[in-house]
Amino acid sequence: MNDRLVPGDNSLDPGIDSRAHNGEVMAFGNLNGGLRSGDLAHAAGVSPDTLRHYERLGILKRPPRTSNGYRVYSHDALDRVLLIQNALAVGFSLRELTSILSVRDRGGAPCRQVVELAAEKVLKLDEQIDQLTRLRNSLKQKVKEWNSLLGSLPKNGRAGLLESLGTKIDQNSTNERGAADENATGFLRTSDSGSCLRAKRNLVPNARSARKER
Repeated sequence: MNDRLVPGDNSLDPGIDSRAHNGEVMAFGNLNGGLRSGDLAHAAGVSPDTLRHYERLGILKRPPRTSNGYRVYSHDALDRVLLIQNALAVGFSLRELTSILSVRDRGGAPCRQVVELAAEKVLKLDEQIDQLTRLRNSLKQKVKEWNSLLGSLPKNGRAGLLESLGTKIDQNSTNERGAADENATGFLRTSDSGSCLRAKRNLVPNARSARKER
């Protein structure tokens, strides 16, 4: 049996001359080794909306488009997005990164700025840890008092435990808790909630960051 294709034969060659295969080659061949926005977003663990937000901030270079209108990023773009995600994960803000990367992209060396900002974040973390430690100690003492009180009550007796919080727990601890919560919330917001610092070119989860930046 002759397997050669002849003019007018409608069968498909299983090789790259197949009409179906050619369509796929044309779709991706025009990318010249680049990445579509969806591919880049998936590789970096962010949404395409996040990529566009980074472009508007100027921390990710706007990609060229193919004749078909596809946005094509270079592979360097993946390195940049992962750099941004990892910096967010340790507490840098997008505003800070915009300043840092602007200097870097102009050929400057913002290394001292990076160290200074990181040192400030360490001090803030130390303050939060101190506040949370004092709050924990106050709450541990309160739990002991409550257990003792409950031990003297009849079964199903009401002790008014929450009402006692306003007078028994040090008001300073309560205020510190609020400040710590606010600071911690801000820190988590900039570091992209649920984000994990992972090795380069691995997926970097950042669902909350993506939602925030849309």
